[in-house]
Amino acid sequence: MNFEHLKVFHTVAREKSFSKTAKILHMSQPAISLQIRQLEESLNTKLFKRTTRKVDLTQAGEILFQSAEKIFYIVHQTEKDITLLSNSIHGVLHIGASLTMGEHILPQVIGNFKREFPNVQILLDINNSEQVIEKLINEKIHIGFVQSMINYPEYRQRIFFEDELIIIAANDFSLQDSMELGNSLTLEDIYTLPFVFRESGSGTRQLFEEQLIKNNIDPSKLHVILELDNTQSIKSAVEAGIGISIISKASVQHELSLKTIRQLTIQGLNLKRYFYSVYDEKKLTPAGETFLSFIHYEL
Repeated sequence: MNFEHLKVFHTVAREKSFSKTAKILHMSQPAISLQIRQLEESLNTKLFKRTTRKVDLTQAGEILFQSAEKIFYIVHQTEKDITLLSNSIHGVLHIGASLTMGEHILPQVIGNFKREFPNVQILLDINNSEQVIEKLINEKIHIGFVQSMINYPEYRQRIFFEDELIIIAANDFSLQDSMELGNSLTLEDIYTLPFVFRESGSGTRQLFEEQLIKNNIDPSKLHVILELDNTQSIKSAVEAGIGISIISKASVQHELSLKTIRQLTIQGLNLKRYFYSVYDEKKLTPAGETFLSFIHYEL
């Protein structure tokens, strides 16, 4: 049995899609189909029941998939054991992180880690939380760092950092007279204010909207005048007086100290959140295990 054919089969069976498998393995769809056909010919049996709408395993396919799961687990464990024999943690570690984590928290931790483990090459990919999880599922990253729990029981999720979201405005941003006292807003006040938001799928926006809904505020009725896909652009827009925004306190310490931005409060909102590391324990490399141990200790 050809190992590459088995790898292609395992991915198609897991994803239930030839087109998704082609993207994950960086192959053309005809090449995927050819390898599956060659595997079926070598085993003299059909492995998939194909329809126009979905791809299902035959009974023989189910048996092969269960065996392939065990085979790839053994291969992974063997690679880990051999790496550990060298007494040196090395290799390439792909990490995905949401914007706040990737821009303001992880860089310093990665720098500290690299001083202790110089033979580990770390590749950091920064996206919103939904995109990070999608890359983890598609095996484009080894570990994800996101702002909320995910509904995927096959992945281990661990809290490792507590953060607070705050409302920010330019230092000279004019609120209505009734709001000026103490920079404090009521929940009803926010319907009248212009907001600069992250894009949909952002963990920051998701948490804020969840808190509004819990307090009987409809997020769709907010006056959103601008959506931006990164923290720096949002800070610049707020400093320019375009509107107010919701952002991680960790990401605006410099601007708060310079007084180019000021913090507002909204009565009744709990805007504390946790960051989570997300990963598949069965697929962690020694470099990944070492990094997780390091980061949970460091933070």
